[in-house]
Amino acid sequence: MVLRSQMEASAAATGDDDAWHDSHRGELAVALLPAAPGRSLGGLEVTAPDGLSRLLGFEAGGSLLGSEGSIGHWQLWPDGSLELVITSGDQEQRERIWFTKPNLRLRSIIVHGADGQPEQASFCSEIRRVSRPAPAES
Repeated sequence: MVLRSQMEASAAATGDDDAWHDSHRGELAVALLPAAPGRSLGGLEVTAPDGLSRLLGFEAGGSLLGSEGSIGHWQLWPDGSLELVITSGDQEQRERIWFTKPNLRLRSIIVHGADGQPEQASFCSEIRRVSRPAPAES
């Protein structure tokens, strides 16, 4: 999502082209933000290893909020995927996330420029190890 771009920009600014690929970069911390009275469905606070935090708030009407206000919108599609559309300056980033099985996540990102043409695209899949539940004790 946006955090990856911020980390890449930070690496470019410091001249460290291998920073994104460094296996010692750390973990993201994700905290659930509770729903607020009114239209808020809740949100997420995502903190990168460098301490940079980003807030994402989900509104009932489909608005996606950041700490600076409205940053785009979200939508759940009939196929069960979640799409986040984030606008920043002249660019629009569309990220779609599918959970096709309990242990398989698919994600695609397309960035469109001001002229509407695609500028960047990526796709990834993630497979998690799922442990069988422990047998129930009698």
